Amino acid sequence: MAPSGSRSIKRGCQRVLYWIPVLFIAVIVAWSYYAYVLQLCIESIEDTGEKVVYLLAYHVIFLMFVWAYWQTIFTKPMNPLKEFHLSHSDKELLESENRGESQQEILRRIAKDLPIYTRTNSGAIRYCDRCQLLKPDRCHHCSVCDKCILKMDHHCPWVNNCVGFSNYKYFMLFLAYSLLYCLFVTATDLQYFIKFWTAGGKAHFRLKEYLKGLPDTQAKFHILFLFFSASMFSVSLASLFIYHCWLVCKNRSTLEAVRAPVFRHGTDKNGFSLGVSKNFRQVFGDEAKYWPVPVFSSLGDGCSFPTCLVNMDPESPTSSNSASKSSAEGRHQFPSKPLRESQSRLLTSTPSWAENESAADKERKGANNPGMTIENEA
Repeated sequence: MAPSGSRSIKRGCQRVLYWIPVLFIAVIVAWSYYAYVLQLCIESIEDTGEKVVYLLAYHVIFLMFVWAYWQTIFTKPMNPLKEFHLSHSDKELLESENRGESQQEILRRIAKDLPIYTRTNSGAIRYCDRCQLLKPDRCHHCSVCDKCILKMDHHCPWVNNCVGFSNYKYFMLFLAYSLLYCLFVTATDLQYFIKFWTAGGKAHFRLKEYLKGLPDTQAKFHILFLFFSASMFSVSLASLFIYHCWLVCKNRSTLEAVRAPVFRHGTDKNGFSLGVSKNFRQVFGDEAKYWPVPVFSSLGDGCSFPTCLVNMDPESPTSSNSASKSSAEGRHQFPSKPLRESQSRLLTSTPSWAENESAADKERKGANNPGMTIENEA
C-alpha cells in the first residue's frame, strides 16, 4: 500500500478514536436521564407536586447543559486571519535564508504592521513552520488539530475539540451546567439513597434487606448508582470549574498558567490582566443577559488583546514610526475588517488602549509629545 494511503487510514482511525471520550459522556448522560426521569421521578416518587417540580427543574438544567456541551464540541476553533500568513514572496525570501538571524530580520519586518507583542523565550518572533504564519498573541499550534488556534487554552479530549477564543465561553458554561446538573441530581436523590442505607443497616448487610426501603430492585440499583456517579463527577467538575474561574479572573489560559507569556521586556504572567471585571467581560461580554446563554458574546477578534503594560513596543503597529511607514508603503494597518460587530468590540472603557482613543486625543498627544506613545494591546 502506498505511504499516502497508509497515512490516510491512520488519520481516519485516529479521528474515530478521538470521538470515544465524547461517546462515553453521551452514554453516561443518556443513562442518567433514564435513571432520573423514569426510575426516580416517575417510578419512585409518589408525591405529584414533588415529582413535577423535580422534572421541571431537571429539564431546564439538562437542556442548558446539553446546549453548552454541543456548542463546545461543534464550534470550530478560530484560526489567525490572512494578515498573519506570509505572502508567497515572503515565504520564498524566508526559505532562501539559511541563517536564523536573517530569517528573524524578515519576520520582524513583517510583524511591524501587526499587533504582535509576545515573543519566544529567546526573544524571537513567534513563527509557525507548519502553518507558515506569524503567531498572534496567545495563539498556539495544536498538534492534534494540526492548526494554529487563537487564544488556545488546551485541546480537550472530552469534547474532541480545541478550547480557544471561539468556544472558551461555551466551555466555561459546559463546566458550570454540568456541575449544576450533578449537584442537583445528588441533592434530589439523597433522601432515597438514605432510605437504602437505613434499610441496609437494620438488616445486618443482607442484600434482601438492603433493597427493602425502595420500590423494586431495578429502581434501587439505578438510584444508588446515580447518586454515586453524580457525587463523584461533582467533585472532579468542581475542582476543574474553580480552576478555570481562577484563570478567567486572572485573564490567563491553561497554557499561560503553565508557561507565562514572554514580552519584549521579559516574562510577565499578568501581562494580559486588566482587573477581574474586565477580564470576566473579555470572555463573557458586556451584556449580562448573554452571560448564562451558550451564544457567542466574547469581546475582541482573537488576534489582538489589551495589556496592562505601559512601555511602548518599538515594533508595535500603533507607534508613529510604524504608522508613517505603513502609510508611505500604501499598506493597511491592522486590524482589518472585523469578523462581526460583537467580536470587534473591545473594552472601550479601558483608557490604556491607543486604538480606542479619539482622533483629537491622538493629535493632541502627538503635538505635546511627538516621540511618545503608549502601548495599549498585546
